[in-house]
Amino acid sequence: MIYFLMGVGLTIIFGMMHFVNFAHGIYYAIGAYICYQFIVWTGSFWIGLLLTPIVVGLLAYVIERVLVRRLYKMDHAVQILITIGVMLIIREGILIVWGTVPKPVSIPPLLSGVVFFGEFAYPKYRLFIVAVAAFIALALWYLLDKTRFGIMVRAGSENPKMVSLLGHDIDRLFAFTFVLGVALAGVAGALISPIRGADAFMGVEALGIAFVVVVIGGMGSFTGALIGGLIVGLVQSFTSGFWPQGTNVMIYSVMALIILLRPNGLFGRA
Repeated sequence: MIYFLMGVGLTIIFGMMHFVNFAHGIYYAIGAYICYQFIVWTGSFWIGLLLTPIVVGLLAYVIERVLVRRLYKMDHAVQILITIGVMLIIREGILIVWGTVPKPVSIPPLLSGVVFFGEFAYPKYRLFIVAVAAFIALALWYLLDKTRFGIMVRAGSENPKMVSLLGHDIDRLFAFTFVLGVALAGVAGALISPIRGADAFMGVEALGIAFVVVVIGGMGSFTGALIGGLIVGLVQSFTSGFWPQGTNVMIYSVMALIILLRPNGLFGRA
């Protein structure tokens, strides 16, 4: 479900704006650090979890207004290079502010321990992540598929000039879409922080996995991001049981197989 949150944020930005965001992973990392900082200030994980997407979203809005909106009409190669630069700048900022040592985040007492399903024990906190991500998935589906905003964003991705001529502010639509996609990465970082802590370099691995999820599911497909995230997570979990060193090999092998059989992904359009 963490992979889904990363992948769906990436696919929303690419599918609706045709913008390749290689800085997506660093927003995941900074989400973990912001959650950690709110816990330090308030002592409450819940406050950190609620406020992290707001802070990450505000950061994304500033970056979109100042830089990203100038890149929409540029070649994808330019978008990749500049967003990699953004990633490096933010990562160095993280290292300056929080140092090079990863920061531990404790699981909230309410969600510590395990739940038993017969003889099988599962951590409460991981069940909480599944529940939160499922709720976000339903809310996103409704927002993008059933609301006027979702219709306008999808129309803007197909023909921005026509949407603009109809009286809608296409720049505002794209700004909100970018903020939404980045905020989802921030939520994923906050949710994963009690499991793996806050690490300035955690975004690199997450970005690679997010692109695998998007490629498997299909660029621009919400359903594809969900199914792709589940496939990658299950493959990684099963492989770690008998070949821990080969989890990444299996993940990328599945991606290669999907590309061979369905070049546009499971739910992608040509």
